Amino acid sequence: MSEHEALPAAVDAEALLALARGHHQREARAVGTREVGGHLVKVYSLRAPGRTVTEQDVAAALRVAAEHLGSGRLRGSLGLAVLIVHAGGDGDYVLVHSWIEGYMSDLAVFTGPPGRPERLRPGRAGLGPCVWEAALLAHEREAFVRHVLDGSGPLADRLAGWSADTPAGGVR
Repeated sequence: MSEHEALPAAVDAEALLALARGHHQREARAVGTREVGGHLVKVYSLRAPGRTVTEQDVAAALRVAAEHLGSGRLRGSLGLAVLIVHAGGDGDYVLVHSWIEGYMSDLAVFTGPPGRPERLRPGRAGLGPCVWEAALLAHEREAFVRHVLDGSGPLADRLAGWSADTPAGGVR
């Protein structure tokens, strides 16, 4: 399709171009790996320009994750998870992503107003990761495959490699 051809009616060109104009880098930082809710959890902070992720935000997200992951075995969890604490441009988000049986994953998204971690609630049905969160989850898929599934040696060494494998700097 060239720029001279008409776009399908379903394509919202104005909205897509507005998103493209506003797209920017967001800062991501690994916050460590912890045992939470019976899982080994790799934690990330992600922040929009002008926002911060505080220790209190991380602590609140860990509480949310502990509650969600506490029943993870019922959903087939294998005990490994990723937690993203995102101070977004329009609110706060917490994503809890865990690897489950059959090469599948489980994702829960929690949302709340900016700077109010006590008001985090499950996101609406169907809500998925934004482009910046998806960038971290894409990295995590690769790290899981590289270190755990395709790795060699004792599982403890594989998990140490997975835990240490984090992206540096910003994500787009």
